[in-house]
Amino acid sequence: MRQLVLDLAPDAPPRFANFIAGDNVELLRALEDCVRGAGHVYLWGEAGSGRSHLLAATVAAALEAGRPAEHVTRVAGTLAQTPGLLLAVDDVDALDEAAQIAVFNAFNRAAALHQTLVVAGSAPPRALALREDLRTRIGQCLVFELRALDDVTRAEILATLAERRGMRLPDDVVRFVLRHGRRDLPSLVATVETLDAASLERKRAVSLALLREVMQPELQPGTAAPQLKD
Repeated sequence: MRQLVLDLAPDAPPRFANFIAGDNVELLRALEDCVRGAGHVYLWGEAGSGRSHLLAATVAAALEAGRPAEHVTRVAGTLAQTPGLLLAVDDVDALDEAAQIAVFNAFNRAAALHQTLVVAGSAPPRALALREDLRTRIGQCLVFELRALDDVTRAEILATLAERRGMRLPDDVVRFVLRHGRRDLPSLVATVETLDAASLERKRAVSLALLREVMQPELQPGTAAPQLKD
């Protein structure tokens, strides 16, 4: 099993270095190009896929490079008109009418101000329930779908996190987490942390029985724990 390089402490700030790229290598390269002043990017994916992490990481990289940058999680009124600004707008599909106009205007003046926009949402441009003029502008960006990690990579992440804590994570525990638990990266981290704490508190080795005891609230809503024979 390959060793992943992870910096996933709960208080670790979002950076490109602590995002597990998986099948999103081209997206990361495009965002790095944005930091250097390349064209606008729109990225979309399901909740928990890492959209907000990547927007925050892009802003952090720009600031570290000496470029003005702002991560906007709630658009209110006119957006900043700072020359050279990298502007990251999150959850674009949740914008109200006034906020949509503000983002549309930001696109229109971006060239004159040498600004770069990085925008994120939950659906491809054609499926966004937005003003047509803004939806068209977003569709003219470089568009990427943020692809979820596959189960092989998720299993490697679980194994790496467990190894760092000196834990042995049995294969049946990994299979159960990937089949029945929440599968986004923060939830995988939380699962390992919870198992480690429970193991130390109860003085028991990590096992499927322990996992089912402590992780029942973390199972996906409506998912019943199966009757397992092993």
